[in-house]
Amino acid sequence: MTRADEAAEKIASSQMNCAQAVLTAFNEDLGLEKSTALKIALPFGAGMGRTDGVCGAVTGAYMVLGLRYYEGLTPVEKKEKVFALVGEFNRRFKALHRSIGCSELLDCSLGTSEGMASAKDKKLTSWVCPGLVADAVSILEGL
Repeated sequence: MTRADEAAEKIASSQMNCAQAVLTAFNEDLGLEKSTALKIALPFGAGMGRTDGVCGAVTGAYMVLGLRYYEGLTPVEKKEKVFALVGEFNRRFKALHRSIGCSELLDCSLGTSEGMASAKDKKLTSWVCPGLVADAVSILEGL
């Protein structure tokens, strides 16, 4: 099973939110304890804590990019490197999914009781979110 498949399974089985699944796919590579990764990424799932923000798979990917060590670069160079990688990640993710926004990707708002009910009825976290997580992990591996 690939790293992307394992991350997708974590969200499909409701073990984690999307941000947690993406960050924990890389926590060992980053020297980050799994328990710490889970705590850091927790508020970023469901469109940044059910606020209709950026998809958790995307914010999890941003965390991975920020935590990577870019040896030999100054702080300013590291920032520029990470921002460039975020831009490229966004370009690739949008090419696959048209948006990085949770509500656009799910076609409902997780910030409302109606939207949450719709997401549960349609089982979106079981069939849409795993693909978003898998694609985020695959894009990161390609960067």
